[in-house]
Amino acid sequence: MTVGLSSEELKTWFERGSTYTQYLNDAGEYANPWYSVGEQVSMAEHTDLLGSFTRSMNIIILSGVWCGDCSAQGPILEKIESASSNIEMRWLDKDEAIALSNRVTINAGNRVPTVIFMAEDFEPVHVMGDRTLSRYRAIAARQLGASCDIPGAPIRHEELQASVQDWVNEFERVQLLLRLSARLRQKHSD
Repeated sequence: MTVGLSSEELKTWFERGSTYTQYLNDAGEYANPWYSVGEQVSMAEHTDLLGSFTRSMNIIILSGVWCGDCSAQGPILEKIESASSNIEMRWLDKDEAIALSNRVTINAGNRVPTVIFMAEDFEPVHVMGDRTLSRYRAIAARQLGASCDIPGAPIRHEELQASVQDWVNEFERVQLLLRLSARLRQKHSD
């Protein structure tokens, strides 16, 4: 996938990013909803799949600690990273990384979270944001329109688990793309 960013640019942005722990440590009280959702997220049924990933994946997440969608989905992404030794994420505040956000707009907007998937060598693979299909369906059912939930708003268990499944599916899709890539198979002789 061409996102108009070189692997060198993406590597530079990745190196500027924070780990999840650092990102939330800098968030003050905004981190509380993130921790609350994190306690509800279960990866038990996905651990074997995520642990089986063999290709390294670098991930940049453009986010906002103040954002309800970010606080609802960020902890899911962190649990996915924790379940695989081949996924490494870096978090960037969208407002502090606006130059990058402007290059990966979604529907002409600086959406958060925006997840940039990259290969081991920082070649761009995929961009996804700001909500999974399950999250969009749940919001549409509540008829929230263009607004987003505030951080800490209750999330039904079924909605949370559906979002977990959507994100796991996306990571699996990118992993299989990388695993079957002729370029990377040649590089790794596999």
